[in-house]
Amino acid sequence: MASRLCGSGRLRARAAVLAAVGLAALATSGCLRKGPEEMTGSIAAAQDPRRSVDAWAARVQANPADAGAAINYARALRAAGQRSQAVAVLQQAAMRGQQNSELLAAYGKALADVGRYKEAAEVLGRAHLPERPDWRILSAQGAVADQMGDHGLAQRYYEAALKIVPGEPTVLSNLGLSYALSKKLPEAERTLREANAGKSADGRVRQNLALVLGLQGRFGEAEEVLRRDLPAAEAAANVAAIRGLVSQPNSWKAIKQADAKGGSKAAPVRAAAAKTGAE
Repeated sequence: MASRLCGSGRLRARAAVLAAVGLAALATSGCLRKGPEEMTGSIAAAQDPRRSVDAWAARVQANPADAGAAINYARALRAAGQRSQAVAVLQQAAMRGQQNSELLAAYGKALADVGRYKEAAEVLGRAHLPERPDWRILSAQGAVADQMGDHGLAQRYYEAALKIVPGEPTVLSNLGLSYALSKKLPEAERTLREANAGKSADGRVRQNLALVLGLQGRFGEAEEVLRRDLPAAEAAANVAAIRGLVSQPNSWKAIKQADAKGGSKAAPVRAAAAKTGAE
């Protein structure tokens, strides 16, 4: 759950820490791939966020029953940083069309985006149709389960998604980070290397691989991987941040604490002028 990297601006140590727990970002942020809420027929993608918000707001006002317009309105709101408003828009739309799986998927992801994981899990469960399984929804369910600390359940969701789309880099990336959160670093590395081998893998997959390498103390390898997408100084800054995390007396506790503070707003290690996927 496009080949852009997430975000822009200088890298921060916190970004490196949160990368380890930014699974919901992968599955709800709209970066690595198009999710169910990213519908065609959108209004000029090049518009600035405020104009896009206004345009989609007018579309929804003209036809409140248009689920696609509501989904894109919420996307525009999220792009403008108005995440709570996006949840409200999708909540109202879901009340009008509760059987629309695309709408429910977007709503569930928006809930996860603001840290309302229990509600997100319930809504995504309603979005999932066993007779028509959607790998994007399954991956989003896995991301939410990871944020709630149930990594075993999360990994089952990812494995179910991979049965539909074997080798999908975005799902493998989420699975790899889930293994990392389970302290299964060799499995995490193997899975992220498999993700990186995919033709559609982008720089974020490599950055997640670099994170896992760094968590194993292999900082030289981590920096080498990061330099494929980042300037040398930025790559070095990321490795320094990871090194600082690993050097803490209880690095896994620090990761969990960062997760609790950052929630689904966490983003993977980011490029200096770049953006991700599953939103």
